[in-house]
Amino acid sequence: MKIAVIGSGYVGLVTGVCLAHIGHRVICVDNNREKVKSLKQGRIPIYEPGLEDLLKKYLKNKRLSFAVSIAEATRKSTAIFIAVGTPSKKDGEADLTYVEHVARDIARAMDSYKLIVEKSTVPADTGQRIKRTIRMNLPGKFCKGNDVTLDFDVASNPEFLREGCAVADFMNPDRVVIGVESAKAERILREMYAPLKPHMVVTDINSAELIKHASNSFLATKISFINAVSRICERLGADVLKVAEGMGFDKRIGRKFLDAGIGYGGSCFPKDVDAFIRLSEKSGYHFNLLKEVRQVNEEQKTFFLRLIEDKLWIVKKKTIGVLGLAFKPDTDDMRNAPSLDIIQALQREGARVKVYDPQAMPNARKALKNVVCCKDPYALAKGCDCLLLLTEWDEFRKLDFGKIKKLMDHAILFDGRNLYHDRDLHALGFEYYGVGRGMPKAKRS
Repeated sequence: MKIAVIGSGYVGLVTGVCLAHIGHRVICVDNNREKVKSLKQGRIPIYEPGLEDLLKKYLKNKRLSFAVSIAEATRKSTAIFIAVGTPSKKDGEADLTYVEHVARDIARAMDSYKLIVEKSTVPADTGQRIKRTIRMNLPGKFCKGNDVTLDFDVASNPEFLREGCAVADFMNPDRVVIGVESAKAERILREMYAPLKPHMVVTDINSAELIKHASNSFLATKISFINAVSRICERLGADVLKVAEGMGFDKRIGRKFLDAGIGYGGSCFPKDVDAFIRLSEKSGYHFNLLKEVRQVNEEQKTFFLRLIEDKLWIVKKKTIGVLGLAFKPDTDDMRNAPSLDIIQALQREGARVKVYDPQAMPNARKALKNVVCCKDPYALAKGCDCLLLLTEWDEFRKLDFGKIKKLMDHAILFDGRNLYHDRDLHALGFEYYGVGRGMPKAKRS
């Protein structure tokens, strides 16, 4: 099948490369000429395991190509995915400016049947607005009064890709959701995804759009719930890890996303929670539960900072080393990363901050000011009064803490992800503090 993907950001690039991988001929479009030039040379602007190798493979056999022209891609394709950014406005509502512009440009280039598919995360009713935009911008030869003579369909196909394992998620999906209004659109999308043999959820467009926002908001709710529980654990001398374990064996609950820490970040959860709250308000319902989810997430960073300040006593002029900057492991993405707020708060208190991340250092240099960027964890540890673990990279599981202790001025570790819950760091001479591990030190694992 001939497919166009408009927008070569994270979602668009992964979608385009993976569609080529399962046998389709794909044109990926982006209005950034430098990015397109780089992609044509086989270089990707993000860190995503396995993606660059696939991109090079399908560039070479010409199943995958890149362009800057929406018109060119539209004319050459049957299905056209819209995968452009939908940033948040000040009130939390999704800004659909890019979606509208792309829909307009697609319409003006159409000369035969096209299936236009929303891939961007958008609020309910966006599909209907795209359909109206296309009708309004079709070439005049296809318009007769208030009717159009050119057949087309609009569909919704939300993405459920996790940064760091997006290729695996695409190739082995839990489900593929499609919102359609015609049998033809359903047939095309079923044929497109047939090589994956997925469980297909077929619904109307509005429901498909809501599934994405509801899914991410529910996962954010689980994270904020266990973080709220972690605060109770601290006060009552309980261990949040044991609480989460006991909860997780209940099949109705499950263990995933019950990891207490410094809160969620990234480009999806914060934006999607905000957008769902705003969408609910516009519909006449005040989603107070999600407002509290958002509040708990923000407060979790403050809670962690208070722990640091309590144990260090004076933060001013202390040297603090930060292990991990990306919002999660296996990505270089620092958008809404909790590390940013934590580091900036420590700097305001007069701390000297050193940082290291296996992949996010280039982005860190852009996002952070007046920090010392280190080449590895051991250079980071040298001369530090304490270390903060903020991203649970596998590399950090294997650190030689005996060596690190000798390099530090004071052996204090604040574990913002409970990565070292099973390491006896006290035996090595560390003061160790996790999140929600409110048990007496002698009993801690």
